[in-house]
Amino acid sequence: MTAIMPGFSTRPTSTTQQQLARVVSQWTNQQGIQDSAIEGVELIRSDQPTSCASSVYEPSLCFVIQGTKTIEFGDRRIEYTPLTYLASSVHLPVLGQVEHATPELPYLAAKLTVPPEEVADLLMELGDKVPRYDAGEICSEVECGLCMSPMDEAMQDSLYRLLRLLDTPADIPVLAPLARREIIYRSLMGEMGPRMRKFAATDSQAHRISRVISALKDGYDQPLRVRELARTVNMSESTLYHTFKQVTRMSPLQFQKKLRLHEARRLMLAEGLEAATASYRVGYESPSHFSREYSRMFGAPPRADVVQLRGQGQATEPA
Repeated sequence: MTAIMPGFSTRPTSTTQQQLARVVSQWTNQQGIQDSAIEGVELIRSDQPTSCASSVYEPSLCFVIQGTKTIEFGDRRIEYTPLTYLASSVHLPVLGQVEHATPELPYLAAKLTVPPEEVADLLMELGDKVPRYDAGEICSEVECGLCMSPMDEAMQDSLYRLLRLLDTPADIPVLAPLARREIIYRSLMGEMGPRMRKFAATDSQAHRISRVISALKDGYDQPLRVRELARTVNMSESTLYHTFKQVTRMSPLQFQKKLRLHEARRLMLAEGLEAATASYRVGYESPSHFSREYSRMFGAPPRADVVQLRGQGQATEPA
């Protein structure tokens, strides 16, 4: 399993980090993911380490301000630490666990939803101003749909300009779009740039895999037809399989299975469906088969898992 584990300090080490921690702490009145007054921005808090839990990441940038968390998907493991940020270029089912958090120094993070189309539009506007990278300069993980980078001072300042608008809500409609645009610009012009550009370029294989993932997400309850998916994005079946695994660290079948199980869990939690009904709804023909795969993924049979989650008062784990 590939792992990335940078060093970290448990306490804020810069004025900007302290300011960011203050804003997120001020506007998170409970643990977990919380919507903010800024469209597309969510705040995350955890006062203690969490058990390993499953969730689906959407295209976004997630900034860690305090504490640490590990993410696993396929054969890859990432530990992201204070003043790093994670870019998810596609929808990805992952396992996540907050490693370091206390009531005095909670895990604090902010997530900014970033549709690939928004990245593509900014790339077109920037044109030749976007730095070029030789193939040899790009890390071997560039094809991966989830990657991490340190937050430099410019990115920290950009994030603070966005989040501090929560203190002046009247300014949000005018200034939030500008601050949001600056954050995406900083990510494109920095170390994260090569990865984000590959997924935004409409003629790249990475972008084609993004389209395949969207199709799987929309039709998770339908039989998997790799040949039709390959034809849709003008790729051979073998190329699609190989590239899909580079991006997601799993096969199309494994990816679809995870999407189905996540949706079944949501249906049982949010809509109160019985396990058998949820299994049929997401495309399983056999409830017993569904129960076995659900137990392997979530660590408990459907009924026991849902009862436990309801007892904890949570349906999803922190991003």
